[in-house]
Amino acid sequence: MNGTLQKITAIWRHIEEVQKNCFLLGEKLDDCGEPDMARQLIMNSLVHDQSKFMGIEWEYLSDTDNDEMHKLAVHQHNTTNAHHPEYWRGIANMPSVYRCEMVCDWKARSSEFGSSLKEWIDGPAAERYGFTKRDKIYREIMRYTNLLLEKPFTQS
Repeated sequence: MNGTLQKITAIWRHIEEVQKNCFLLGEKLDDCGEPDMARQLIMNSLVHDQSKFMGIEWEYLSDTDNDEMHKLAVHQHNTTNAHHPEYWRGIANMPSVYRCEMVCDWKARSSEFGSSLKEWIDGPAAERYGFTKRDKIYREIMRYTNLLLEKPFTQS
C-alpha cells in the first residue's frame, strides 16, 4: 500500500470510529429523551474531520518530522472543527452537542492508542482545557462518557 492510501485509510478509519461512537451515543441520548441532540450528533458525525483531507492538514497533520508545519496543521484543524474547544475559544463556550462529538472523538483516539479514555479526561484533558472534577463541564463530559462506554465485566 502506498503512502497516500495509508494516510487515507488511517483518516477514514478514525472517522468511521467516531461515527460509530456518535451513533451509539445518539441512540443512548434518544433513549434518555433527547432526540434532537441525538439527531444533531449523528448529523455532525457525517462531516467529522473532513478537513484532514485538504490543504495543510493533509500535508502536515501526520508529519511530525516538520515540527513547525505540524503545529500549524494542528492549529488549523483545532480552530476549524467545532468538536475542538479551540474552535470555541474554550471548552466552556462549546455547545453540548459538540462536547458529545468531542467525547466520541476522544473515545476513538483512546481506542487507536490503546489508552484509557477516563484517565485522559481526568488528567491531560482537564489540565489542557481547564476544568476540574467539581465543574459542570466535567459532569457533562462524564455523563456522555458513561453513556458511551460499555459496562465493565462483573463476576458472577
